[in-house]
Amino acid sequence: MSLTVPNDLLDQARAGEVDDAAFVACVRDSLPYAWSVISELVQQRGESGAEFADNQVPPPSEEARGQLLRCLASDSMRGALERHFGVRLAFQNCHRVAVFDPSAEKAHAEFVTPRAQILNQKPELVDC
Repeated sequence: MSLTVPNDLLDQARAGEVDDAAFVACVRDSLPYAWSVISELVQQRGESGAEFADNQVPPPSEEARGQLLRCLASDSMRGALERHFGVRLAFQNCHRVAVFDPSAEKAHAEFVTPRAQILNQKPELVDC
């Protein structure tokens, strides 16, 4: 299961629309490793003023890796985090998360090319 959903949020979903802030809190609480990686990258990018910041450190465990995969593979979770942090997210392999300034269209376009994905490959990442 991707998220541990509190009963009040489940009731909210059954009744209609889900509040973005409540959904983001659910993601934060359910996927703490993914949340920490993304929020730290947001902070790094903000402090540096760079077009993007990225994580190149493999997760410390398979559980942590799973959190990143679940979080970034979900359009709803990714979209909610992008809105919450005011950034654009990108993902390569099983751990290379990148946080982009929304105006950094060229840098983002380069990051998500097949060339960039191929150049990011390493033998130790084959089974990630």
